[in-house]
Amino acid sequence: MTDEANQAPLQRCLALRAAGDLPGALEAAREASASAPDAPVPYYAQGEIFLALGDNAGAVQAFAEALKRAPGWADAWVNLGLARYRQGAIWSAKTAMREALRVSPGHAAATGNLGALMRISGEAEAAEAMLRESLERTPENEGARLNLVAELLHRERGAEALALLEAAPSALPQWHLARVLAYLQLGRARPARAALAEFAALGPVAPELAPLFHWRHVLLAQMERDGRRALAAAQAMAAAIPEMGPNAVLEHRIMAHYDLAQFYSSRGEAGNAFAQWSAGHALLRISQPFSRDVFHDFIETNIAAFDAARFAGARAANRDPAPVFIVGMPRSGTTLCEQILAAHRNVHGAGERVELARLAEALGGPRRIAALDAAKLDKAAERYLEELHALAPDKTRIVDKMPGNELHLGLVALMLPGAKIIHCVRDPRDIGFSIWTFRFHGEHPYAHDLADLGWTITQRERLMAHWRTVLPNPILTVALHDWVRDFDGTLAKVLAHVELPPDAACERFYESEREVRTVSRAQVRQPVHGRGLGRWRAYAEHLAPLIAELEAGGMLAGWD
Repeated sequence: MTDEANQAPLQRCLALRAAGDLPGALEAAREASASAPDAPVPYYAQGEIFLALGDNAGAVQAFAEALKRAPGWADAWVNLGLARYRQGAIWSAKTAMREALRVSPGHAAATGNLGALMRISGEAEAAEAMLRESLERTPENEGARLNLVAELLHRERGAEALALLEAAPSALPQWHLARVLAYLQLGRARPARAALAEFAALGPVAPELAPLFHWRHVLLAQMERDGRRALAAAQAMAAAIPEMGPNAVLEHRIMAHYDLAQFYSSRGEAGNAFAQWSAGHALLRISQPFSRDVFHDFIETNIAAFDAARFAGARAANRDPAPVFIVGMPRSGTTLCEQILAAHRNVHGAGERVELARLAEALGGPRRIAALDAAKLDKAAERYLEELHALAPDKTRIVDKMPGNELHLGLVALMLPGAKIIHCVRDPRDIGFSIWTFRFHGEHPYAHDLADLGWTITQRERLMAHWRTVLPNPILTVALHDWVRDFDGTLAKVLAHVELPPDAACERFYESEREVRTVSRAQVRQPVHGRGLGRWRAYAEHLAPLIAELEAGGMLAGWD
């Protein structure tokens, strides 16, 4: 992809890069592109230098210029995707990785990076399947292996992660760090300590990996009940975050803040914890901008399109009782409610399915859905129910606990007249605080500003109030504290609502071995308790913008 006109400046560019003179290397690459404007390689070289300099906008432009001249260059697509990711444009980054795979099927870097991007944008199951398929085809793909390990570790499946790592030992620092974390998840302090020593023996820790290294020391010290050592490691980690440099993976920087926040919160240091959560949200806000106007218009459109008169009109003919939708804000108790129901012999817990939201989008949104006639609704229902029953043909109830399905209950009522709905609620201050403390994968743009978060909680409750008024489908509201104060009575109400007989297994829901993919996985592995109720109080001062929005929306009446 080069010619004699730019060979000399390109060779000088490579020499200067090797010597660490990035500005000089950039000038040489620009000279090469000026002397051979139709050649893609000089632009590609500029893009690599811009990435090294942390100039992501410059990198995007340079790789785009290279691709204009060589649209089939997979590596250029991959690097364009990396630059777009660093800018916070995750969807654009995924598009670039998919284009790399289109022109070069099986491309190792594109596969590994796409898997990572899918994972953090809420496509965990699809990412895992793609990465596993890639490893079966090319076991030597270290990127795919490490990203699959990262997903398994995120879901606290340390044994599986460790097996994958040990099946293909690597000299990569990330391999060693992942192995340490797997040992720690398994409670194996001695091999974790040895693995940390092996990592340190590789040489000086790269700045972009230093916070990850220190965090593992924090976890090890906590496991060994050495609070002083844990604090020293956390302080070293906090000092290392600003020094990570432009080559750091953005997700590593984000998680460093959330991990530190978790540490400080466990020590009761509210101010330090909140500062770290705020820093993590500031990074996430770049890739997930939020518009109150857009969301308000969506709520208003639903309320206008799905009034009581619409539900007196055409609906699908089926009365299939299998679909059960558990809805509510994240952290309102939806995972707990599903786990309890899924323990029933007649119930399948399907987790957070995206099918309803995708169908709503495919059908054109609230106004077009409200205008559908019975024949179109029947057709949509037939496809939806066929896929639903295929998940568990032997079960009479199938639970979808995607919290955001409350935004699409108009479609549920028109398409699935036999569906039951359970709305989970909790003190909105606890909901807001809990959302603030977790790094959710997927799209949660409202979550990165406390005022936007409080406002969104009020808007979603306004929509739920509308659904409770107009929907013909029965809706049962379950507060998280109901399970704490009267588990048996609440269980009886829930089972009656979904028309199921009692099952003692529901009382032992925490013994279930079914995989839980949400951030509540640890809580639902133990009996119901009230330790999370009122946790917001210790952070009331920091939560002032959230609480002000909740008060303005009338959300605090009735909560202690």
